[in-house]
Amino acid sequence: MSPFACNALALSPEVRKRHFEELGPALLKLKRSTRELPDGYEFELPADNRTYQLLTEWAFQERLCCPFLDIGLRFDRESGPLWLRLTGRPGTKQFIKEEFEVANSR
Repeated sequence: MSPFACNALALSPEVRKRHFEELGPALLKLKRSTRELPDGYEFELPADNRTYQLLTEWAFQERLCCPFLDIGLRFDRESGPLWLRLTGRPGTKQFIKEEFEVANSR
């Protein structure tokens, strides 16, 4: 079982820089709301092509550096929002909360 730690070295230096300094901050600015779940969180984002492209690039990289996360992307029907769902085994929710508190304080 993988530890609850971000293995940033799973990403090349160029990808790591983009992931943490560009993609993550851009997605945080686009976040419209947060739903707390029993085992993680869901984040509401605009359902447009640009956001989807940023999100899929981020999610692909995130699964490499945080393999313990379950990552889901969902579009709600009838032109509803795009949702990013981050969940996992016990302890995942606390990890996500702490990571987002750190990201929001940057």
